[in-house]
Amino acid sequence: MVLSILRLDMRAPESASSPNDLYPAALDMAEFADQNRFGFVVLSEHHQTDDGYLPAPLVMAAAIAGRTARIRITIRALLAPLHDPVRLAEQLAVVDLASKGRVSSTLGIGYRREEYEAAGLDWTRRGKLLDECIETLLAAWTGERFDFRGRNVRVLPRPYTQPHPPIMVGGSSEAAVRRAVRFHLPLVPAINDAGLAERYESLAAEEGFEDGFVILPGEAAMVYVHEDPEKGWEEWAPYMLHDAVTYEAWQTPDVRSQVTSHARTLDELKEEGRYLVLTPDECVERIRSEGPMNPVIHFPLVGGAPPELGWRSLKLYAEEVLPRL
Repeated sequence: MVLSILRLDMRAPESASSPNDLYPAALDMAEFADQNRFGFVVLSEHHQTDDGYLPAPLVMAAAIAGRTARIRITIRALLAPLHDPVRLAEQLAVVDLASKGRVSSTLGIGYRREEYEAAGLDWTRRGKLLDECIETLLAAWTGERFDFRGRNVRVLPRPYTQPHPPIMVGGSSEAAVRRAVRFHLPLVPAINDAGLAERYESLAAEEGFEDGFVILPGEAAMVYVHEDPEKGWEEWAPYMLHDAVTYEAWQTPDVRSQVTSHARTLDELKEEGRYLVLTPDECVERIRSEGPMNPVIHFPLVGGAPPELGWRSLKLYAEEVLPRL
């Protein structure tokens, strides 16, 4: 068995497909992935972008949950400090109930100042805001009354998953490791750094926290299946390059992310290996050589790619790759 993942971020630059086409296609693709034994749909969150990056991942997660039956939906990352903590507790509880526990969230601190400025929040307090949010979520999901910023509040209904919906702490810093251990939550770094996992395990042992774990991102690339890879590269390159260039432009020197690409040309995309265009045979060979622990990530609407292009890759994978595994 191979772990197949569908990634969606809903970028829609003016030079690419319209959101009017991308959002319905994304829901159809999530349903297709559910029917073809994909393991996860991965969503994420950003605000104040020029290309309409998904700003409401919980709404999208709920829509996907309503179109699917078994696939798990994960938000990586949910920018928790940008949300009102009590409202976020309510929304996560409702989506947990509606999906029967299929929606998980990695709570991230973010790395773009303009998102905090647009929300009227102090960038320098982002760590404290995340701590407050996690404290509020865990208190809210007990169903009991608690004090929040001088107010006595209660959150109902209680979530489907007990003691609380699946949440994890994102980040690739010492502060993120300590935060995850302090709240007795799993850690999901953005970088494949074994040292972070070792530090987490060490601190968890000191804390007496035995149920924690770390999910490292591995070295997986975005995979596209095409009968003619050279033609496929030409078709996909404008959308991959938009994704690569835009994402890299957001990174500051202190940010470490496994998916950062520095490519500026088609040849650089090919050489870097963050995106792969493979024949069905090549895809099968790659999966068999890497083993079941390395997921196959599909990003069919990358950079606002036309849905028909994404569908061609997904259907080739489902029809000519998966049956051979």
